[in-house]
Formats: sequence, structure tokens, C-alpha cells
Amino acid sequence: MELATGALSNLLPVLHSLLREEYNLQKSTKKNLQFLERELESMDIVLRKVGNVPLDQLDEELRIWARDIRELSYDIEDVVDTFLVRVKGRHPHYLQGSEGLVKRMVTLFKKGSTRREISKEVKDIKDRIKEVANRRERYNVAIANPATTMIDDRLRALYTKTTDLVGINKATDDLIMRLTNGDDIPRIQQKVVSICGFGGLGKTTLAKAVYDKLKKQFECAAFVSVSRSPDLKKVFKDILCELDKGRHISIHNSLWDEKQLIDQIREFLQSKRYFIVIDDIWDIHAWKIIRYALDESNIGSCILTTTRKNDVAEQIGGSYRLQPLNHENSKILFYRGIYSTEDKCLGKIIEVSQKILKKRGGVPLAIITVSSLLANKLDNITEWYRIYDSIGSGLENGNEMDGMRKILSLSYYDLPSHLKTCLLDLSTFPEDCEIRRERIIWRWMAEGFLHGKDSNSLFELGESYFVELVNRSMILPVDVDEQGQARACRRKIRRLSLQENIRANMNMGQLRSFTIFSSAVNSMPSISRFHVVRVLDLEGCDLRGCGHLNLRYIANLIHLRYLGLRHTFVVGLPENIGRLQFLQTLDLTRTLIDEAPSGIVQLRQLMCLSVNYNTRLPNGLRNMTSLEVLETVRIDEHSINIVEDLGHLCQLRVVHIDFNLQRWEGLRESMCKALMESLNNLQKIQSLEVTDFNGEDNHMNEGWVLPPRLRRFVMWTASSLSPWINPALLPLLSYLDIEVHKIGGNDIQILGKLPSLRHLWLGVSGHIQELPMEEWFMVSADAFPCARVCKFFNFVTVPSIFSRGAMPKVEHLEFCIRSRHFFADGGDLDLNDLDMGHLPSLERVVVHLHSERADSKEEVMEVEKGLRHAVCVHPNSPSIDVRHH
Repeated sequence: MELATGALSNLLPVLHSLLREEYNLQKSTKKNLQFLERELESMDIVLRKVGNVPLDQLDEELRIWARDIRELSYDIEDVVDTFLVRVKGRHPHYLQGSEGLVKRMVTLFKKGSTRREISKEVKDIKDRIKEVANRRERYNVAIANPATTMIDDRLRALYTKTTDLVGINKATDDLIMRLTNGDDIPRIQQKVVSICGFGGLGKTTLAKAVYDKLKKQFECAAFVSVSRSPDLKKVFKDILCELDKGRHISIHNSLWDEKQLIDQIREFLQSKRYFIVIDDIWDIHAWKIIRYALDESNIGSCILTTTRKNDVAEQIGGSYRLQPLNHENSKILFYRGIYSTEDKCLGKIIEVSQKILKKRGGVPLAIITVSSLLANKLDNITEWYRIYDSIGSGLENGNEMDGMRKILSLSYYDLPSHLKTCLLDLSTFPEDCEIRRERIIWRWMAEGFLHGKDSNSLFELGESYFVELVNRSMILPVDVDEQGQARACRRKIRRLSLQENIRANMNMGQLRSFTIFSSAVNSMPSISRFHVVRVLDLEGCDLRGCGHLNLRYIANLIHLRYLGLRHTFVVGLPENIGRLQFLQTLDLTRTLIDEAPSGIVQLRQLMCLSVNYNTRLPNGLRNMTSLEVLETVRIDEHSINIVEDLGHLCQLRVVHIDFNLQRWEGLRESMCKALMESLNNLQKIQSLEVTDFNGEDNHMNEGWVLPPRLRRFVMWTASSLSPWINPALLPLLSYLDIEVHKIGGNDIQILGKLPSLRHLWLGVSGHIQELPMEEWFMVSADAFPCARVCKFFNFVTVPSIFSRGAMPKVEHLEFCIRSRHFFADGGDLDLNDLDMGHLPSLERVVVHLHSERADSKEEVMEVEKGLRHAVCVHPNSPSIDVRHH
């Protein structure tokens, strides 16, 4: 599991670029570089193949050989990096980017002393590669294809007694409801449902329980497994045998091809109402071929599938996400495996058993495996704690643990090599640790795990890797927003490899990535020992009492790409931080740094700079032309140069601006115009926040055009919904959070035309605003086609303003009303205006009910009663929260 391609993926593009250039190296050195490139390409391919073979199937000599290649690749990268740093140090003001680096290397290589030094380094590396290559031939090290093994745990899932099942009653009932529409009347349309979840969660067990309950209601039924590398002819033969054992008892001896088998199944199923379960589908291609065999005549047939991959489940249709067991059911399953009953637990092991259950995370396979290990150790509390400490470390032993590893590792070995590397990086973090998506992706970039055609797409590439790991159920998405994007994740796969002795790995001089957590911060070694570290992640560690961690040494970490100091409470950074010419990410959020050092403007490769809203940035930001993320820029009376500098950062995708000029009215107009001009230059912006703007004037209303790639926009506070909110020019805008001083009668209709809008927060500053009846909002039936959340704050509106057909997907609706509008003489509204039945997807409603002293308590309660009646009669019975003001 620990085998990866090392630094080879990073090295090959650099070597290739060097060899494309014409420069005055010694002929022997150029030949040696060509030799290195050829050998490393071959070794990269071999290591990828090695990574596809489970560890228990790898020859020991091959494992050692692959380890040596990986370590050699790191040494080569260190040599190349050292020369790159020397080049950047001599020419800091020009030739940015990877092509510029290569040209600067060429310039340096032309110098005689450097050529001789490089030639010696290259020759030494060549000799080491030759030795490793010869060793493979000498010992006949060969890579065997992964063996196909039958995993007994799937059989256990198929033949578990119904009385032994725990915690699946609700899921079973839910699936039966989906397949049968909740009654015994056969439905005409064929139903397809796909159970989705990670390995060991109980998908097969659940599918078998549903199958056993429903199969008698159908003319014929079959339950077959597909597996990761399916033999589709065997799958089709299994289906035929299950459908009619008497007729197809010898089918596995037949020589029929796939087409003949598909035709045979279709002929058998024609005009029959069937129920077929296809278990353990790994890719959509296999499903599509199987689907050809399943007759689609509309006579009420049902198909149930299971898969580990979210995207496969979505494409199959009817995705059903299986959840881990809750704590109570986990206890029942755990204690039943130890005592044969769930209501018995010796007092002395209660505490450790609770800890074990927490580590098992509600995964039935993991719970059953551990309970079987502990069943014969009731009197040995020390052994219980030993097993608790070993969980997740890869140090657990025994046949039961081996079986669990095989189940869980299947998902890992199905990953492409680049995702294996990214997933292994997440094993750095403790179980249950919530890891921000941005933190993960910037770390991957710093480690060299992301390889795109151009650097501008690397973060997006990292996002696609993150999404793919979620889709494959390898990580658990956390805090999923209305756009379906997880802001964070937790890792789900355990560390399945054996860890080496930790002390043997403590050579800080070769350390490339260092992450520490708050519980261990006092044992952190001196930063001065990290000679080639690329990732230094101290996020979440309070460093105020750690005098041994002298941050002035950070500027000596010349290989550093990622420096994470978020939530560390550090008070400053060294002025010479500009020496970190490779640095890509600098996260200073939630520190105590009031003023960033002027040296940061020398960080020309920096792509992400995050600071507190009150941290003052130095002049000269225009030099940081690689920046893609800049949060937060404080604009005050000293910031005219910074505002102008912004316009030169044309690679920016994300920028947050805190406009702190309330006390400097004389500067507002000139600063607003300068900011507008700068923002108009930033055409790659995808996320823009401008807070504390307090724009009662119209300085930015004219001439500002929002960038066409904008996806997220936050503005507090604008004078009005200005002309720059133009739906035709904002096709990708999906998140809008805006506060205005005054809202107009047509504003909601305009926002409703934004084609991709999924989240809207629209508010009015100050006191609640009311419009005359003639200016009352009316929203057309085609408005808000994609919106999931709509919140209207501090101005009066009611559900009836949305025509039937508008907001078809809105799940969360928030709005404000006044009680007197319903009862005062000449009141504009009646209780029917609160009806929400025309909003079909509602799940949650929040209403701000404003009243005055003159309003009677009975009238206010009548309005609230009308609101509660509106949700009560809604088909979804959404929740409602009425807040009185």
C-alpha cells in the first residue's frame, strides 16, 4: 500500500524540458541526462504496476527494489531543486514560471564550475540507477499480476441469518418502499435502485435482506455478484442459473459468447415480472453491458444494485446512500459478537469498548472483525487496550483482520496511481479529523501530486481528484453546500500497510513533508533540522508557548512549497521570508500577525496567500503575479498602492476585500474608482467578496462589469442592485450573498433570471423595508430554476409572489412579513398569500414575523397559525421556524 512513484512524476517533465533546450553542457553530461530520462520513464511505469499489486502478493525483493527506486527519485529531485534555487537567487526579477526556470538553469549551466559540478552529480545518479537496474536483472525481480481471490466476507454477508442482522430494518423498509411504491400493487414502470457506500458498510447484507423479503412477489429472481474485474460471461451464466436452476443447471459448461448469453437472458425474461440484484458493480461500462440483458418491458420488474462508487450509482439511477450504524446499533453488534447477546457487558471493559466502537466508525465489517478478536479475551483488559491502540495503525494481526483488509483494500487497488498517492497523503491526518478541501489540494500541489498542461489549471485538477475520491467512497464529504461541493472531508480508509519503526524514520534531513497536531506540538523538533522539507503544516497548533520553535529558521527552508500556520497564534514572520522562492501556499489566517513582512512580495511563485482581515499587507503586491487566491485584502487610508497593485494580479481566481473606509469619506470616491479599475482587469475571478463596503454612494455602479467566470459573489453593502448584476453576463454565478441599502420592485425577478444560481441571500440594511402596493414584487414562473436556498432578509415578501413553476428546486426558504399587513384597514395581504404548495421541493422554512406594539397578540398568533397551516398541508411537511421581532 505504501508503494508510490516517489518523485518520478515531478522529475520527468523537468528533465524533458532541460533536454529540449540547447545549452553548452559537456556531451557526456547531456548523454547521461538522456539516459536518466529513459531509465526514469521505464521505472515510473514499473512502479505504477507495482502499486497495483496488493502487498501480500508482492515478492520481498521487488518491494525492496521499488523502495530504493522511490528513494533515489527523491534524491534526484533534491539535486534538481537545489540548482533551481541557486538560479532563482541570482535572477529574482524575471523569467517566472517553469519555462523561465529552465532557461535560468541553462544560463547557470553554461558557467564552467557549475557544468563540472552538475556533470559529477549526474554521473553519480547515473551510477546509482545502473546499480538498481542491474539488481533487478541479477535477482530476476519480476512483477506478477494481482491474483484473483474469493473473499469469504461476501459469502458471510449472503448467508447471515436474518435474526443476526443489526440496524438495517429502516434501510430495508426504505428500499422496499422505493422498489414497490409502498404497496403490494404491481407497478407498470420498471424500478432501478442502487445502494452506494464504502467497503464493509453492509451493502451486500442489506441487498440480500431486501431480496429475501421481496423475491416471492415476482415470477423469477436472481442475486449475482460482479466484482472489481468481472468475467461478464460468468455473470450472465450466474443470472441464468439463478433464474431457472433446473433449465440451466449445466450453463457454466457452455461455450456461448456474451451476445448469445444476453439473448438467452432476454428471451427468458420476456413477459416476466422479475427481481434481479446485481451486487458489487465497480464501473459503469460493466453495468451498461449487463443492462442489455435485462428486459425493460413495463410490467413492474425491479433491479437492485450495489456499488462503492457514487458516480456509478448516480448513472445507474435511484442512488441510495447507505449510512454507517449509529452508536446504539454498533454496541448491539459489537457485544453480540463477544457475548452472543447485546445486553451484557462487564463493567471493567465498558470504557475501552466505547473507545473501540468510536474508532470503528459504525462500519459493520470492522465491528464484527474486532469483536471476534476480543471474544476470547474477556479477562484480559490489557489485550483490549492493545487492540484499541493498534486499530488504524496497520499493526493488527490475525485471519479476521486479513479478511477485513482485503475487503477495504479493494477500493484502494482500484484507484489510478495519481489518486492512490493523494489518498495516502490523507493518512497523515487522524481518523475523524475534519480536513478543509483547500488545505488538501494546496498540499497535493506542493507535494507534486498534480500534473496538468499548465499551472493555471492545477487547483481545478486537484478539485477533480477530491471529487473523484468522494465519488469512490474513499473519503467522507463534510459540510456539503447547496452546489453539492464539500467544504471538507474525513478520511474513511484505514491505514492498511504495516508501519515501519517510527524512530527509524526520524532523519529530519531527508524529510519532505511535516504535519504536526496540537497534542504533539511540544515534541516537535527544531525547524532548522528540516533541510529539504516541502510541506510544513502546523495548522491548529498553539505556538505561543513553544519557544523551541524559532520561526526565523523558516527562511532557510529553501525547498518549501507549503507553509500552513493557520490558527497557530504566531505573532510574526522573518523579514527575509522572500528567500522561499518555491513557496506556493502561505496560510496566516487566525494568527496574531498585524503586519505581513515586506519580503512576501518577493514570493513570485506564491499562488495562495491567506491572512486575517486586519492584517496589513505591504506595497508591491503587483510583483506576485502567480497569485490565484488572495484573502483578505484590507483597504484603508494607506491602501491606494495596494488597490492599484490588485489590477496587476491577472491570475487571481479568489479575492476577498475588506473595505474599511467608513471614517475617510474624502478618500472613498478615488479609492472606489481605483478598485473598480483594478477589478475590471481580473477576468479570471471565480469568487469575489467585498465586505464593509457601505456603498451608500454610486461610485462603483457605473463602469464595473463583473467577470464572466464569476461563481461566487458576496457584497456588503451596495447602494442597490446595480447594473452589474446582469444575468446574461453571469452564466456561472451560483452563490450570491448581497446586502443593499434599498431594494427595487423588479430586483427579485432580475435575480431569478440568473441561470446557475443555487444559493441566494438578499438583504436590506437598517430597518425593515416595505414597498408601496404598486411596486410589489411579482416573479415569473421560470425564475430561480436551479436555486436550492433563497433567503430574503429585512424586507417584506410572501410566498405568493412566486408564480407556480418558479423555484422548483428550492429546499430552504426564508422571508420576512409584518402582521399588520394582514389585518390593518386596507391591508395588502391575506393568509392565503402564505400558501407554499406551489414550491414542490421545500424542506425548511424560516419566517421573520415583525409586529408592533399596536398589533394585537391575537392577530400576531393568527398569522403564525396561518404559517404553520401552510407547511402542515404541504406535501413535504417541511419544518418551520417562526422568529418574532
